[in-house]
Amino acid sequence: MPRIGSDCGIPAFSEFSRRRPVGQTIGILSNMAANDQATAGRFAPRPRLAPALNHPNPASPQNQMFTGLVETMGRLVDRIDQPPGQRLRIDVGDAIARDAAIGDSICCSGCCLTVIAASGTTLDFEAGEETLARTNLGRLRPGDPINLERSLPTGGRLGGHYVSGHVDALAELLRVEPDPPWAKLWFRVPHPWAAQIASKGSVALDGVSLTVVDVVGNDFSVALIPHTLAVTTLGVRQPGDRINLETDILAKYIERQLEARGLWPSDKPADS
Repeated sequence: MPRIGSDCGIPAFSEFSRRRPVGQTIGILSNMAANDQATAGRFAPRPRLAPALNHPNPASPQNQMFTGLVETMGRLVDRIDQPPGQRLRIDVGDAIARDAAIGDSICCSGCCLTVIAASGTTLDFEAGEETLARTNLGRLRPGDPINLERSLPTGGRLGGHYVSGHVDALAELLRVEPDPPWAKLWFRVPHPWAAQIASKGSVALDGVSLTVVDVVGNDFSVALIPHTLAVTTLGVRQPGDRINLETDILAKYIERQLEARGLWPSDKPADS
């Protein structure tokens, strides 16, 4: 039986059961529902609608998560000034465009953006001043590739790790060490985020979920398999490029708890 909580307008099921036999409790709840059909929906379990799995509600926080498994690469078609930000027009391809809806959340090279218009395989997104300044989306030119992933549907398979689509900083690609057909990439991150990266931990680079190999000071490395090199933007990045970085959300909460208890130095700049 579904648990009926106090937010439905009646006491929790457990409160009834402490005072009445289960059969009597069920009868009371049934009578309450029958007496007022107009308000029955206030405490009746909400039906699970299949369409919600295909078009997650962007206002629901649990549906604004990603896995870091890129579905396809799109291309920037145009940048349209829309002060204080810009409208980004991206050709996302048929696989994503065919069931995209206005309001859907899509991870664009690691940055969560909302669909505001759709035409064929082209989707429009709005990027604010902060997004353009803090991510590499502000550096893209028409024709540049963009990693794309739709938000994780309720009950969907989590193949990578939880990625929020909130870019923490820009990591600099230092060097590429070829190991055909693989490659090892070294990155440097701003000091405040270095402590959130650990060997064998998870990190998202341009929205790609990766496992950290080595960590040396503010530098870390990842090993890319041939598939990742072929189907994501990381395969065409060059030393000096700036990559969208998101550290593991678990590391953020651990660091914040230690800061709150005075066990971790809070040296993160106020404008970071």
